[in-house]
Amino acid sequence: MSYQPRRSIVTGASSGIGAEFARALAARGSDLVLVARRTDRLRALASELEAAHGIRAEVVTADLSKPGAGRALRAELDGTIDTLVNNAGFGAHGPVAEEDPETLERLVAVDVTAVVDLTRAFLPELLEAGHGAIVTIASTAGFQPVPLMAAYGAAKAFVLSFSQALWQECRPHGVKVLALAPGFTTTEFFDVAGNADSAHGAEQTPAQVVATGMRALDRRRTPPYAVSGLVNAAGAALSPIAPRRLTLATVERMMRLRA
Repeated sequence: MSYQPRRSIVTGASSGIGAEFARALAARGSDLVLVARRTDRLRALASELEAAHGIRAEVVTADLSKPGAGRALRAELDGTIDTLVNNAGFGAHGPVAEEDPETLERLVAVDVTAVVDLTRAFLPELLEAGHGAIVTIASTAGFQPVPLMAAYGAAKAFVLSFSQALWQECRPHGVKVLALAPGFTTTEFFDVAGNADSAHGAEQTPAQVVATGMRALDRRRTPPYAVSGLVNAAGAALSPIAPRRLTLATVERMMRLRA
């Protein structure tokens, strides 16, 4: 049985996985609230999806690094939401001692604080309705520490832990919770992170990642997390049992390979 949302909000919807999630949800008949900082891209996507699927797509320009951004967004919107896709996020590449402090502060604000704030802002109405879903984009980086992307890996580890705990809390109430963990994906991510050559191994497309997420939502018992790609899933499964010093050295070599 396929998951059929009625009105979905997607953060970071201007490109990559966020835009692809918007397309997938619109194809299932969901109205949309598209959130990002790049208004022109959001408007283009909204027009595309309204024409293709006959849905209504609202555009909200927002900077999720601002304190209380999730609560402000909920207050700005009329009507109910039954699906929240926490996709907005970015990474920073380099040794912690050399990173710009303001960049690290903003990374934690968007990748961690905004996820919690948005989830708390929209969750009560989902619980009251007894249906709906919260999908948060995690990463295979969250399954082990990531030297040279330490803050990003830690942020995604937080997302995995937070989402799994939320999954358990929401089980009795009919609300699906999913942390979707892609590996290297062909998006603008590494351009923003500051190292466009950092993607190693077989990359997936945003469409492949989103297809994994939609399949998980379609399951009667949606799992607490899903890893996109067989190789990525194998790596995530092995990470907890591999010697930690070996894992850290291997990951650091990978991150330095094309730095």
